[in-house]
Amino acid sequence: MDDSQIVELFFERSEQAFTELSEKYEKTCLKIAMNILGNPDDAFDCVNDSYLALWNNIPPQRPDNLKYYFYRIVRNNAIKRFHYNTAKKRNSYYDIAFEELEDCIPADNKTPETELLEKELTDLLNSFLEKQNTVDRIVFVRRYYFGDSIADISQKVKLTENNISVKLNRMRKKLKSHLQKEGYEI
Repeated sequence: MDDSQIVELFFERSEQAFTELSEKYEKTCLKIAMNILGNPDDAFDCVNDSYLALWNNIPPQRPDNLKYYFYRIVRNNAIKRFHYNTAKKRNSYYDIAFEELEDCIPADNKTPETELLEKELTDLLNSFLEKQNTVDRIVFVRRYYFGDSIADISQKVKLTENNISVKLNRMRKKLKSHLQKEGYEI
């Protein structure tokens, strides 16, 4: 069943929408949540919470791309759970991926000013990624959006782990330079 048909099932409030969605995307969603949370039980709960969020959002929303809409919900729920689970603690796996970007993008301190700058930062990140070749873009997104380990990325793109580490280091430097050139203060 294609995504538009699944969306229609949500609009009809049919529980079959969950079955179809689960068959297509649950494995990847569990991996996304697991990469962030590092705990299978939390990852499973997070994906289940995401099903409920999708049920509550469709309707009225009609996502253009159901797969990525659902992935974003899972990722956001996993990050919320991660912050809840690690308040005053440190989870080395996912924190390391974000620490790699700290020189480019400062930590998230919510203020009215930072919220206004988030859209600008998103646009700058997208323009940066558009200028990268396909492999570099995949490596960057897999690491910093999906939270994949360097070993997992290495297997996906058929490059050595060292090569992936070097690519990520160079891309972070390019990103920092791109952001500074565009006037984004770091």
